Formats: sequence, C-alpha cells, structure tokens
Amino acid sequence: MSSSFAERFCLWSADQQAQAKDIIARIDAGELDVLRFAWPDQHGVLRGKTLVADAARSALARGVNLTSTLLAKDTSHRSVFPVFSAGGGFALEGLQGGADFVVLADPSTFRMLPWAPRTGWVLCDAYMKDGQPCPFATRSILQRALDQLGAHGLEFVAGLEVEFHVFKLDEAHLALSDAGQPGTPPAVSLLTQGHQYLTELRYDRVDGLMDLLRTQLQALGMPLHSLEIEFGPSQFELVFGPTVGMAPADTMVLLRSAIKQICQRNGYHATFMCRPKIPNVMSSGWHLHQSLQHVKGGANAFMPEAGGDVLSPLGMHYLAGLKAHACGGAALASPTLNGYRRYRPFSLAPDRAIWAQDNRGAMLRVLGAPGDSASRIENRVGEPTANPYLYLASQLFSGLHGIAERLDPGPSADAPYETPAEQLPRSLDAALAALQADAVLVEGLGKPFVDYYCHIKQAEIARFNLEVTEWEHREYFDMF
Repeated sequence: MSSSFAERFCLWSADQQAQAKDIIARIDAGELDVLRFAWPDQHGVLRGKTLVADAARSALARGVNLTSTLLAKDTSHRSVFPVFSAGGGFALEGLQGGADFVVLADPSTFRMLPWAPRTGWVLCDAYMKDGQPCPFATRSILQRALDQLGAHGLEFVAGLEVEFHVFKLDEAHLALSDAGQPGTPPAVSLLTQGHQYLTELRYDRVDGLMDLLRTQLQALGMPLHSLEIEFGPSQFELVFGPTVGMAPADTMVLLRSAIKQICQRNGYHATFMCRPKIPNVMSSGWHLHQSLQHVKGGANAFMPEAGGDVLSPLGMHYLAGLKAHACGGAALASPTLNGYRRYRPFSLAPDRAIWAQDNRGAMLRVLGAPGDSASRIENRVGEPTANPYLYLASQLFSGLHGIAERLDPGPSADAPYETPAEQLPRSLDAALAALQADAVLVEGLGKPFVDYYCHIKQAEIARFNLEVTEWEHREYFDMF
C-alpha cells in the first residue's frame, strides 16, 4: 500500500498524527457531514474545497489538490501571471499550465463551525508535489521566521486588537448586471450612527449582534477578551488575549472569515476594509501587541529589570528593528490601496516611524515596567486586511535584525506628530518600493516571493490607475 503525502515527506509531527486520528474518529462516529479544507492564500483570504466525510477521511493525510492559478490571483480574482507560459509565469518548475499543488491539513487547527451544522474546518499548508513548501505559501514564511526565533530559545507572543465595520445588509445586488470582476458591492445601512466611542447606550443597541459574535467565536475556541463600540458609525473592535507562535496569525485569518460568514447568515454585511466609502467614516486598524518569551520557563523576555526602563535590552533591540524596517514592512502591514487613506496626522494612526512610551499617536507604543509580565510593544501601523502571516513574519524578521545588530531605537517620541522622523509610505506604490529596497526583509521573505508579491500588487495599482474616480469627475467635468 502506498504511503500518504504526509507520510511520504514526513510532514506531520507525532502530535499532528494523533490529532488526525482524533478527527478520523469523529468522522467515523458520524459527527460531521463535510470537512472544509481551508488554505490562506497570498492575500490571507481562505480558499479551498469542501469534502464529504468519507472523502475527507483519506484526504487528511493524502492532501487536496488545488490549481496553481490560485497563486496568480489579485484581489479582483484576476490571474495576473501568464499561467500557460513556461513555469506558469512564476519562473518555477511545477507551476506550469495551471498544474496542481497540494494543500495538506494541519490537524491541530481542526474546528467544528458553530454556524454551519455538522461542518468541520481545518487549516492547510501548501506544498509542491515533491513535498517542499510552496515558495508562495505565506504560512510557511511565518513558520520560517518562527524557526529562526526558536534558534535563540525564544517564542513569539501576540495579542490582537481588530477594528471592523458591520452594516445591515439592505440589497445584495445579485442582478445579472451586477456580475463583474469584482461585482457590485452590497447596499447597506448603519447599525449605529455618529461618533460614539465606548458608549454603553450604543453597545446595548447592538447587543444582539455582539452576543451573536461572542457565542460563535467562543465556540471556536478563540481567546476573546472584549467587545467594544469603536469611534465611527457602525464600527466595532474585538480584542483577543495573547497566544504563542503561529496561533495569532491562524486566529486572525479564521476570525475574518468567521465574522463575515456569521454576519452574512444573519442579514448583516461585515467588512475589514480599512476605510469604507460611507459618510463620516473612521478608518479601521489592526493593532498588534507583541513580545517574546523564553522557551524554557515562559518568562517575558521584554520585561525590564532596572527601575525606569520600559523594556529589557533585548526588547529595546527588537523595538529598534521594528522601527528600522517600518517603511519596508508597510506593504505587508497595509497591503491595499485603501489602507493608506488611514495614515493621517493627529488621527490615532501613525504617519512616521517612531516609538513612544504609552502614546497612541506613535507607530510603536511601548508598554512595560519592572515586574510587569505583560511588557510589550503595540504596533499600530497595520490595517485589518493584512495577510497575518506576512505581517507577523515582517515583525519577526525586523526584530531579529535589531537583536542581531544590537540596534538602538533612540529616545521616546513624546510628541509623535511633531518629532522629526522617517515618514511612512503614503501610497501602496511607495510601500512596495520600500519593501524591495529593504535587504533584510527581502532576505527573510525570499527575493522570489517579494518579486511575486510586488507583481500582484502592481497589477492592482495598474487597474486602479485606469479607473475614472468620482473625485476626478467632480474635480474636472465642469471646470474644464
């Protein structure tokens, strides 16, 4: 009998093998009808196939084939590489002509989806047919960064603050004329109006939605900490407790998909778009709280010992690395054209590469003190559409460089919008150029991946530049 894909290339640990047996036992016990095999693509969007239980049983270890054209897609789902040329346009053997690649389940990620009856879900990693990680698989890139950190006897710890909007779904726009690439966005109306930051009255008005999200996310086993009314109309925030290693990124990618599915099934439209086109909108950010801990004993490696210090020496070097590579990493933290609408002075969003002690105007807000086991860095640069594997990997590659070179972050910027400092990129195009010029991030991510990623994003920019916007029409149609 031939061995499975997982066995042939030794891709599962002993724990994963045991976890796969547990999933099979649940299938054999008749607990689920289907299993979704979900793979986070280059944008951090979940794709994959749903298999009936009998087929899913063997596919766990065998893997599921997906067409390599998925690797060629931009955010409109257009293929922006010549997939039927040599190497599929990727200049890689094995990706020609829409050939298959393999997604293999990570059994440790298995969940039953509480909103979809008798439906299991498992996150997958992407491999080439020879068992090597797909070079464009972003979860593998983060794993490589975590492995580099592990060589120092350290683990990555992160907590998530995620802002997003939820609207009442008024019209799905499913007429034949609404089909497109992309199609017509849905028509929506507000759940809350005005600017109502953390007001209990507003929270109570949407308590039904909040309770729906709370129960479903907790049923998924997510480390949900709080649910909040954010500043803008129909804007909300969820805060999650710290988790280790790959878990924060896996949480984020499942969270976005879960919220959109739960809301859609209940007459709402949820969006993680940074700045939707609605009146009086407030931008949504993704604030990433991060620290390192020692593998042995689990002590916080950022906690300072001396009175007056905000972080340990290692933490300060890591902080300096984040600051040094802030511009290079911007395209990974804010990967959409829309995300750069958020970088505005005096807006609680950063506009320059600085750090400050407990100051929300700084890109890097540092919270720490002797004896504070929660000493950490909050990076406020990200938008909630970011591919979490790339965003977290960029933090690790940057921080590790700061540690290796013993970089100094300089003094705290107590006037963050007035302190002279390197300005963050003001457009996706500028951010991509900064990424390509950042030797540390290019080495960490791999030059083939950076070239691939920038090609996809430049295709989006090119489409944007060909569109006639409302601003242009309003500005020039009558004037000239």
